[in-house]
Amino acid sequence: MWTIRAEREEDGEGVERLVDLGFGPGRFAKTAYRLREGVFPEGLLSFVAEDKESHRLLGSVRFWPISVGSRPALLLGPLAVEPQLRGRGIGIALMQHGIDEARKLDYDAVVLVGDEPYYVRVGFARLPKGRVRFPGPVDPNRVLGLALKPNALITLSGEVKRARIDCAVSAPSAKLG
Repeated sequence: MWTIRAEREEDGEGVERLVDLGFGPGRFAKTAYRLREGVFPEGLLSFVAEDKESHRLLGSVRFWPISVGSRPALLLGPLAVEPQLRGRGIGIALMQHGIDEARKLDYDAVVLVGDEPYYVRVGFARLPKGRVRFPGPVDPNRVLGLALKPNALITLSGEVKRARIDCAVSAPSAKLG
């Protein structure tokens, strides 16, 4: 059994371990990671799945503030789950929890670069090619979005940019909560 809770500062090492297991060091070269550099994740939208007995971290998800054109949006990821526990609903539950909480904040949509068959299960859909443009190489067939406000995806368009710069070097767990 596991539970979802807000990520805490002391979870940083465990979250990094999960992300390393899931994505390896090559992730730092990806466009989505470039958007996260120097930016803290949205503190109210960083969650972990924790084993109820051992309190070991089983999964993690973070959402990052971005803008698409001039509109406030979120970038989902990384979503990481212990490799041997994939397929048990932990990732889907983490995302759904984060999306439910994101609807309470002042963002229009969530975007990500990922596999449509997986993310469609929580409501993501492929965005029309070229409407949402990332600042680096991204397969346009993997650009997905989810509206947090009615009709937000219909008018969502433009360049994806960092919403702010928080520090010289990214320190995701330094400013949670």
